[in-house]
Amino acid sequence: MARPEKLLSEVAAIIRSKNAGPFLVTFDIMFKDQESYEMVCDSKALTPETVAKAFGIDVKRITSFFIVPMAKAIKVTIRRPIVQGAIGDSDVYGCQQHVPLMNIRIPVPGDAPV
Repeated sequence: MARPEKLLSEVAAIIRSKNAGPFLVTFDIMFKDQESYEMVCDSKALTPETVAKAFGIDVKRITSFFIVPMAKAIKVTIRRPIVQGAIGDSDVYGCQQHVPLMNIRIPVPGDAPV
């Protein structure tokens, strides 16, 4: 029997993206409670590799991946494919880039509510 899963968007309180300068976009994944935060961290479903897969990019484009226990958050930064504001840039503010993270599947432990 397959292990139950939830989408990251169902577990995280906030998933957002924003510019981190003209060459980078950063993503914040924040949780409302310790239980949800620990479930995601313990699952190992959110890693630089799974983030790269979600975005269809080489993992080398990820410049940082931080787990921030005091904030119950995970922060990821990637290199932008196009410099901010250059011809072809579709999101000058970097605020609409987080959607692929929302669909990462997180295994739910047997004792957690589905």
